[in-house]
Amino acid sequence: MDLVSVVIPVYDEEEAIAGDLELIERTMDASGLAYELIVVNDGSTDRTVEIVSRFPRVRLLHHERNRGNGAARTTGLKAARGDVVIMTDGDGTYPNQDMPKLLQFLEEKDANGDQRYAMVIGARIKEKGTIRWLRTPAKWFIRKLASYLTETEITDLNSGLRAFRKDLAMRYLNILPNTHSWVSTITIAFLSDGFGVKFVPIDYYTRKGHSKFHPLRDTYNYLTLVVRAVTYFNPIKVFLPLSLGLFGVGLVKALYDIVAYRFHFAPSTLLLLLTALQIGAVGLLADLVARRARQ
Repeated sequence: MDLVSVVIPVYDEEEAIAGDLELIERTMDASGLAYELIVVNDGSTDRTVEIVSRFPRVRLLHHERNRGNGAARTTGLKAARGDVVIMTDGDGTYPNQDMPKLLQFLEEKDANGDQRYAMVIGARIKEKGTIRWLRTPAKWFIRKLASYLTETEITDLNSGLRAFRKDLAMRYLNILPNTHSWVSTITIAFLSDGFGVKFVPIDYYTRKGHSKFHPLRDTYNYLTLVVRAVTYFNPIKVFLPLSLGLFGVGLVKALYDIVAYRFHFAPSTLLLLLTALQIGAVGLLADLVARRARQ
């Protein structure tokens, strides 16, 4: 890789950002890799900008108002000059000393000499966020849903520490949201299009400062964006199970009507069967459109 772009979105991270930047600079200097360091200030109102300005090697970009963690990541991605981008958070939670390890996996090649992985994700081994009793089961369910829909075992769907090829990520700018769901969406996008994704176990620390994650709102956003992203890439995985499920219920109801009402079918039975057929037809049409759009 010719140049690595390290991108850090920040919003009111005065307590942690200095330590993260110092660690990243030491780590990347020791690695011998050519790199640039980009911090995207997402409308901070504390001393974050003042602290980041003390690091002369940092390219500091600004959003005049808080637009969301995903919007800051997109801004950093667009501004990156490197062919490889590695992202992390500026809240002290990620082991940024592991960046070279992730980048090393990104360089692996298969038997044909092609690059094995297009994205390497630091998979956190434990949950350290606030309201863990709610976040842990919600994240488990969303991760399992995404694993089913992408036909891949996903160990961490929304880790903020990841390295990936910039040219591939740029393909998905039109579907990447402005919220925390940015990382989940790009993970699903890479997996759905068949790009190699490697999950590397990493530590995860207690954040410094206050979390900007809203448990109910952001969990809802994660769930809807998982379904929306997979519907965009592989709609048959969403529509076909729903169609078959409704058809199965309608078939059982039809058999009951035959026995109980001597072949007089209730309107609800016909409605179930027709709805199942319609959803199946919509799924097939959506799948055709999605495949044609990606060609």
